Amino acid sequence: MPPPIAPPLLETKVAAADLSGIDGEGTFSGYASLFGVADLSGDLVMPGAFLRSVAARRASGIRMLYQHDPAEPIGVWLDIREDQRGLFVRGRLTLDVARGREVASLMRAGALDGLSIGFKTVKARAERASGIRRLTEIDLWEISVVTFPMQPEARVSAVKARPASRSLAAQMRRAALSLNGTTSSKRTSK
Repeated sequence: MPPPIAPPLLETKVAAADLSGIDGEGTFSGYASLFGVADLSGDLVMPGAFLRSVAARRASGIRMLYQHDPAEPIGVWLDIREDQRGLFVRGRLTLDVARGREVASLMRAGALDGLSIGFKTVKARAERASGIRRLTEIDLWEISVVTFPMQPEARVSAVKARPASRSLAAQMRRAALSLNGTTSSKRTSK
């Protein structure tokens, strides 16, 4: 049997995100990367760096992971695009899987608030004097929800309000009443 294929080694960049108000469907939006802002490792992403990769892969081909772990997909990206500020993203956590529910809960509590890009550098220029590396083309593979952000200025800009949900007890009472009503009507029809 051939050896398993290992995922490519990717670089990662992390951006802080305010995810505390995530909606009941797990939907949130914000910026995974900001243009012209050096991160804590000295990388600066330039406008246009994501265009080719996002056009080729589209949002559906870029994975949403937990802590950059390829064994932990936690949702899907609905929209990924460059604008004047940076890489705007809108995604939805998959609440049918345990890790997706956990991440949503941690986001609502404000305990998990980072976004991070996983990529391969296609084109970059290093500036010796400043130590800055300007990333001009990036092959974007994934965007993760992470604990520690590398680019603190990038934030989620919009999160839907969580709709009021019925309690489990109330749902069970309604189901029992419905069942009892059906049973009673069947008994009287005999």
